Amino acid sequence: MTVVERPQKALLGKLRIVSTLVVETGLHIGGGGETLDIGGLDKSVIRDPVTQQPYLPGSSIKGKLRSTLERLLNKPLNRAGGSGTYRYESDDLVDGYTEIGDGQYVRFEGAATCSVSRVFGSTGGSKCWIPSAIAQAEKLAPRDARTQEIENVQHTRIKGRNAPSRLLVRDAHLQPDSAKQLAKIDTGLYMTEWKFENGIDRITSAANPRQLERVPAGAKFDFEMVYTVEEIEQAGEDLKNLAIALAILEDDALGGHGSRGYGKIRFENFRFFYRGVDQYRQVTTGATSFLDPIAEMDNTSVLLQQFSELTNAVQQRLLPGSDSQGSDE
Repeated sequence: MTVVERPQKALLGKLRIVSTLVVETGLHIGGGGETLDIGGLDKSVIRDPVTQQPYLPGSSIKGKLRSTLERLLNKPLNRAGGSGTYRYESDDLVDGYTEIGDGQYVRFEGAATCSVSRVFGSTGGSKCWIPSAIAQAEKLAPRDARTQEIENVQHTRIKGRNAPSRLLVRDAHLQPDSAKQLAKIDTGLYMTEWKFENGIDRITSAANPRQLERVPAGAKFDFEMVYTVEEIEQAGEDLKNLAIALAILEDDALGGHGSRGYGKIRFENFRFFYRGVDQYRQVTTGATSFLDPIAEMDNTSVLLQQFSELTNAVQQRLLPGSDSQGSDE
């Protein structure tokens, strides 16, 4: 019997990023429950089932940030999706190739080092080829005993391994003052607005009217992300990429129908909180406070300009023996 040790990634701490997400043009993120009533909505927004207030799902925001970062870093499209589309995925923890059919292979970067997959996570692929020497050294069972040369290196087909996400994006709910303001509007819908559109067939001139529900411009939501710090060297690069993705998102759109003016947003009042592992251990003693931010920035422009201050603040708390790991002072 062989005993194999697979140590966990060390947890150094958590960086919590909070901000206000401001809707600048009507925003639509669809929910279920559309009705077929005559005169009813064709597409409704997603709502909290308890309060019936519209909210922004963390999955939608995270997905948009990921796709933005993939394009920014020019990641290859190696995983087949629906309707003949492809997306990027690290098929395994180490570098390899994805088989996409007809003898075609697309190279991917392993999730252990990929600047996208290590932040957002990655699902192992079923058509994953990695160097045979690595497969043997890490005792990875071949998926179907197939091996072949790819670019003059012997590769083995395996079932790719998953990589957990380091980034958590929470659902964004309306700020109390914004909820009160939206509750007062009279549009026939609770806290939202109708958007009437009419598509015209360019050939027949036939009309195709539709009615969409949108969160009105001016609505403000509490935005929060949590980044798990596992490696000091990678944390600075990951945070920089996230800051750039947030800035690009402001110049793009969140939700559906962005090309028609929907979903323009901006971020304001950034606050950053860091909690090291020693702080979590000391919380029951009352010897540490989690209430003081380590950095504050007014908007994404300031965040990009003063990014070095944020990374320095985080790195100071990661230094071995640093007193700041146990205090926010």
